[in-house]
Amino acid sequence: MKERFFRVLRRGEKEVREVSEEAPKPKKKRSIGLIIDGPNILRKEFGIKLEDIIDALERIGKLRVAKVVLNQYAPQGLIEAVVNQGLEPIIVAGDTDVRIAIEAMELIYNSDVDVIALATRDADFLPIVNEAKRRGKETIVIGVEPGFSVALQNAADYVIKMEGKGGEAHEVK
Repeated sequence: MKERFFRVLRRGEKEVREVSEEAPKPKKKRSIGLIIDGPNILRKEFGIKLEDIIDALERIGKLRVAKVVLNQYAPQGLIEAVVNQGLEPIIVAGDTDVRIAIEAMELIYNSDVDVIALATRDADFLPIVNEAKRRGKETIVIGVEPGFSVALQNAADYVIKMEGKGGEAHEVK
């Protein structure tokens, strides 16, 4: 099994510590709701694997709700990959941002979800992160460079930076 490393930096900390596969599990598993911005994150040029996103989140808590919002141009192979990973595909005609916001708001008001995770690079979702925090939810943003919004990263409780083309995931904060 390939070992992955995560850089962990929480708000206010200066140094980075490494967490490996053998890291101790949290005492209470937090319930995570995940929304993936498919057209923004699941692009061929990034090479991000759904299982890497899931693995990174399982270090923080238990994935309870996982949805991937795709537009009508999503290839059938991508839709099948989403289903095969146990995630729910949501196909949208046109722009996906409004549907992502609706799905995220449903998670924010779901009392069974402790943590809201958004996989996107888009600063348009900054109000979602702020509302989740206002409602007492922990927040995670998952993204990849180039174009990963610095404002989005700074607003979230945790940031997971994925490295494309088979690279590692780095949890930054």
